[in-house]
Amino acid sequence: MEGDGGSEIKQWCLSQVKGAIDDDVTEADIISAVEFNHSGELLATGDRGGRIVIFQQEQESKTLAHSRGEYNVYSTFQSHEPEFDYLKSLEIEEKINKIRWLPQKNAAHFLLSTNDKTIKLWKISERDKRPEGYNLKEEDGRYKDPTSVTTLRVPVFQPMDLMVEASPRRVYANAHTYHINSISVNSDNETYLSADDLRINLWHLDFTDRSFNIVDIKPTNMEELTEVITASEFHPLQCNTFVYGSSKGSVRLCDMRAAALCDQHSKLFEEPEDPSARSFFSEIISSVSDVKFSHSGRYMMTRDYLTIKIWDLNMESQPVETYQVHEYLRSKLCSLYENDCIFDKFECCWSHDDSEVMTGSYNNFFRMFGRDGQAGVTLEASWESSSPRCPLRPWRVCAGSRRKEDEIGVDCLDFSRKILHTSWHPQDGIIAMATVNNLYIFQEKLN
Repeated sequence: MEGDGGSEIKQWCLSQVKGAIDDDVTEADIISAVEFNHSGELLATGDRGGRIVIFQQEQESKTLAHSRGEYNVYSTFQSHEPEFDYLKSLEIEEKINKIRWLPQKNAAHFLLSTNDKTIKLWKISERDKRPEGYNLKEEDGRYKDPTSVTTLRVPVFQPMDLMVEASPRRVYANAHTYHINSISVNSDNETYLSADDLRINLWHLDFTDRSFNIVDIKPTNMEELTEVITASEFHPLQCNTFVYGSSKGSVRLCDMRAAALCDQHSKLFEEPEDPSARSFFSEIISSVSDVKFSHSGRYMMTRDYLTIKIWDLNMESQPVETYQVHEYLRSKLCSLYENDCIFDKFECCWSHDDSEVMTGSYNNFFRMFGRDGQAGVTLEASWESSSPRCPLRPWRVCAGSRRKEDEIGVDCLDFSRKILHTSWHPQDGIIAMATVNNLYIFQEKLN
């Protein structure tokens, strides 16, 4: 299989499609977050209706190369409800903005989920036994009269059908004036950060009544506001280091050992702008929509509207790699501005070994780039044009009117079908992505 530049790349096959295949999609069913846990055994999705659905990898299929990407529903629960801020007369929608898993320490799993204002810590646990033989309680739950008890018996645990319970353990509220766009768990597994447009707060997982403000870029006079925080993440290995991206395209690295308030950054990653290429849309398309550290902690990936940039943390002046995601849209920026697509926030993710990166695009296309110099490939998330276990066909987007079979014209792209949310299995060649209300799972084809 050949990419745009003729280099051999990995082949991917459709494994599963979750969600109703239906043109009539309700707003609440649109997926707004996708995240694998640290082992890759569980995959969580959040939607605009405030629901979280967790899928579990089939135990039998883990060892089978052709079906290791098969996941089934494990648990479904309502994470957030719509609220109303009476002080500001604002509705707070229930939409899940981000999901982040905590590393597993015992049989239970824990995850953080957030909407615009409130973060919740959920415990997901299994029960396959129930106690029977109470002395003071009937089997139906009614309490007995203690005077009627003439003998004592020892309660025993009896097997029961497996039940998965999701219970809220902590609710972290009232700490953000603006909408939360990021949460990130620290490598110390005790703290996490939450970021909104102007501030970043540091929380301890055990305390819901206090958080520490570690970044505050709000000017005294709001008319002087020139940029906002768009994404933030902790370093995967160094618990004192975090980064945040801005709407001006810069990324700041901060060290919490330097000061309690990290308004003064340690490093500033920013690519010099070419004055000749400046336009009305320059600042909009340079806004950082996502920032992710590599698993090794050596590199950092940022996504703006048209590109992915890979930065070496030791070199601030320019990215070491730049990948054009959909450069063919540069001529369409005016119409994309009019239909608001130019403000879409695309996520990006690293492969489990940091050798590849992936991000979404329009027309249900997603782009994969190998970091060994090979050209990127454009693949489509579509149940109509994909057969299970058959390699996906790569696409090319062209500007001309004459097209080959595997090409599509820029004017034919469907901008209502887009892949904003993506996640890569942390240990295997399995990827998950959301397209409106459907979850697509693909697996790398093994020779």
